[in-house]
Amino acid sequence: MEYIQNFAIFLGLSWILIITPGPDLIYVLTKGISEGRKVGIISVAGVTFGIFVHTIFAAIGLSVILKTSALAFSIVKIVGGGYLIYLGLKSILSKSEFKLGKTELVSNKKVFTQGLISNTLNPKVALFFMAFLPQFIKTSGNHETAVPFILLGMVFAFCTFLFLAILGYFSGKLGQYLMKNNKITNRIQKFSGAILVLLGIKVALMKQK
Repeated sequence: MEYIQNFAIFLGLSWILIITPGPDLIYVLTKGISEGRKVGIISVAGVTFGIFVHTIFAAIGLSVILKTSALAFSIVKIVGGGYLIYLGLKSILSKSEFKLGKTELVSNKKVFTQGLISNTLNPKVALFFMAFLPQFIKTSGNHETAVPFILLGMVFAFCTFLFLAILGYFSGKLGQYLMKNNKITNRIQKFSGAILVLLGIKVALMKQK
């Protein structure tokens, strides 16, 4: 934990963001409801592996530029902070309802691949990781390492897997409950949006040590 700061805050914010209804959550619930618990868990594995892929990409790029270039650091924090604020405002102002779509029966391998591809090829996830992770990495010192990025990404991926696996296992009842209680999901979404806005402001104002 030598290069990681505010880990407790990172963990708390991660859980808030993970439980917020989004594409991954809806994908897992859809698969679980339509094809059973086993398929729901397999879809979770695909999504989680996609998160780890984004972690590697973020670690390779950010671990270098945040340590070697003040200009790059400024660009990352402004763009990253602005993007988090944008996502937050979008969540707060969104009026969309929680809906589950229909799905066709496919093999377990294809379910895993779909989850992996949908997460890996989502540019919003990549941008989110590039904006979210750096503020919990210490920028002081003379070492350039990707280790803290990978550790935080693994923690985020593990928490995601844990939560979505529970959703996948109990997908039928949970899906029906969420569809009948849109107010709850909307409140979670708006609360998460407010957190993202505050987080974005913090990122935009942070200084390189």
